[in-house]
Formats: sequence, structure tokens, C-alpha cells
Amino acid sequence: MLTILAAGSVFFPGLFLLSKQCLKSIPALRWSEGDAVIVSARLVSSIQAVMASSAGYIIASSCKDIIEDQHWLTSTYIMFAVPYFVYDIYAMFMCYWYKLRVKGHEEALAAPQHMRSAVRSYLRREFLMVLHHVVMVTVCFPVSVFWRQGKGDYFQGIMFMADLSTPSVCLGKILIQVRIDPLPHGSPDGTLAL
Repeated sequence: MLTILAAGSVFFPGLFLLSKQCLKSIPALRWSEGDAVIVSARLVSSIQAVMASSAGYIIASSCKDIIEDQHWLTSTYIMFAVPYFVYDIYAMFMCYWYKLRVKGHEEALAAPQHMRSAVRSYLRREFLMVLHHVVMVTVCFPVSVFWRQGKGDYFQGIMFMADLSTPSVCLGKILIQVRIDPLPHGSPDGTLAL
């Protein structure tokens, strides 16, 4: 149990740091720290969502009796994913922090009191998302692993599949960030100039 928690605790932050470093150091990219942080956080979110959705599909499709059937992957993935929610609170704050810097607040960001105000502002702005992550760790994790006593793995698998849209949402935000324009260039309305 602790080994799986430790693996998740290393995997998600490690993947974030690795992708951030690659985005900053690959010669063709050489992104700024802020851009690399934001894209790396979205990449990790997408990978976690694909893993959760895949685990959910495997679990749900293997359960014939939706109440009594058990699959080993249910509790294992829950244990592995719990550190993701803790990591993601930090990653979301880092994204928020770098978005503030882009908006021209660089000189004020150095002051320690600005960090406190940035944290307060982040918690106000992202309250529901942070609350969701905190509830996942403090309520859903104990309920899913200990209280349900191995029943309802099918429903747990269905809940895992709720993350299926996350990679598409993250990809859309990344494309907006790197300003990939889907319209042909030529005129302001996107029509080709002849």
C-alpha cells in the first residue's frame, strides 16, 4: 500500500519536472519557465486522465456483478492517484503564478507579501477546483479504499472514466497557449487572399 502511494508521489511530480526540463532545453523549443510549467502541468493532467480512464474501462468492463465483483486495479489505482491530487494543487498554483507574471506583475512578485496575496487570490479564484482536490484526498480516498470494503468496483471504474475529456481540454488550452491558428492566413476573417 505505501509502495503504491510512494510510486504515485514520485511519478507525477517527476513527470512534471522531466517534461518542464525537456520543454526548456530542447533546442527546437527552448520555452520560458512559465510556458514550460503551464504545458507540463497540462501534460501531466492529460496522462493521469488517460491512465484513470483506461483503468476505469478495464475495471468496469471486467465486472459482471456490479455490486460484488472486485478488480485488483481499483484500489491499486486509487492509491497510485491520490498523490496526483496533492501535486496538482501545487501545479495549478504554479500555473496561476506564472500567468500573473505574464500579465506584467513581475516587479511586485518578488515581495514575500505578494506571495501571500497570490495564494489568497489563487484560492479565491480556484476555490472549487482546490476543494475538489482536497475532498478527493480527505474523503473519497478513505471511502473508496476502506469504507466500501471492496464492493462496487464497477461504479468506481465508471467514476474513473469521468476524466475522459481532460486530454482534449488540456490540448485545446495548449494550442491556445502556443497560438496555433487553425484558420488559413491571408485576411482577418480567415479567408485566403487571392
